[in-house]
Amino acid sequence: MEVSSVTTRIGVLLPTREQAMTGDFGANPLLEFARAAESYGFDSLWTGDSLTARPRLDPLVVLAAAGAATSRITLGTAALTPALRHPLIGANMLASLDHVCGSRLVLGLGSGFPLPETEEEFAAVGVPFTGRVGRLDENADLWRTAWQATLPDAPTSFKGKYWQAEGLDRLPPPNRPGGPPLWLAGSDTPRVLSRVARRYDGWLPFLPSAEAYGTAWQEIQRLAAEHGRPSDAITPGLYATVTLGPDRAAARRELEHYIEHYYGRSLDFMASIQAYAWGEAEEVAEWLAGYVRAGARHIVLRVGSLTPAPHLEQIARAIAPALRRLS
Repeated sequence: MEVSSVTTRIGVLLPTREQAMTGDFGANPLLEFARAAESYGFDSLWTGDSLTARPRLDPLVVLAAAGAATSRITLGTAALTPALRHPLIGANMLASLDHVCGSRLVLGLGSGFPLPETEEEFAAVGVPFTGRVGRLDENADLWRTAWQATLPDAPTSFKGKYWQAEGLDRLPPPNRPGGPPLWLAGSDTPRVLSRVARRYDGWLPFLPSAEAYGTAWQEIQRLAAEHGRPSDAITPGLYATVTLGPDRAAARRELEHYIEHYYGRSLDFMASIQAYAWGEAEEVAEWLAGYVRAGARHIVLRVGSLTPAPHLEQIARAIAPALRRLS
């Protein structure tokens, strides 16, 4: 497949979940990580979201601090679970964060990973787990309506299946007209691909093979064209986990330890549904290059280690340039 002329962007995940796994919730290490990522030339910095399923510091608070500590790097959620917040509160918080970040914000959104602990998390905030996909799409629609409500002749109310709201023009608008881009974090099921093609600004999957990625991305492009969307309307992203080390066996052991503590499941199981690589930087770069050749243009890397900071320079020096050269 021919690689497009759009430059591949490389992002890295803030270790908020890793803090919870080690019991150290200090803010300064996160801000140091954010500054280091920007100084190393990463294009974006991301953080996840969970209350009780995979606990961590709140992503919007963390990104507000990271936005104040940096000036250039894009800030994103990978992924935010809108169901954990009332949609009007979410709309206001995200518009506020867009001001703090100076319109550097991108929102990867998820409906909730289908695991028992996620269902318990939904129950804890009084939200049904069933119907969560429809709730996510409607939440995104409500946010977009709220973020445009102060524009001339724009609707100021929202009436959906799950939510109704009036007076949306009273909410502060985001810094960026229309609000930050909304990406769907999901897999390659026909329903996910159709939703991305019709209504989202980006796609952030974690598919375990570049071949599956390429097939799915071609289908998104086909469906988007059918809906009359421009060819550049959707950013093809990728969420992948990497553990670097000269000894491949040792790198795998480190990743196995990380995954077992992160998810309480084996690496073999998680690698059947998510993208993982380990070993020397050059080997990992070639694995990621397969996704770039398949169409990925914004790669978000989670470091599969409880001490992720030392991996940053290696990724910046050996992996990021190799992937950008393919663009």
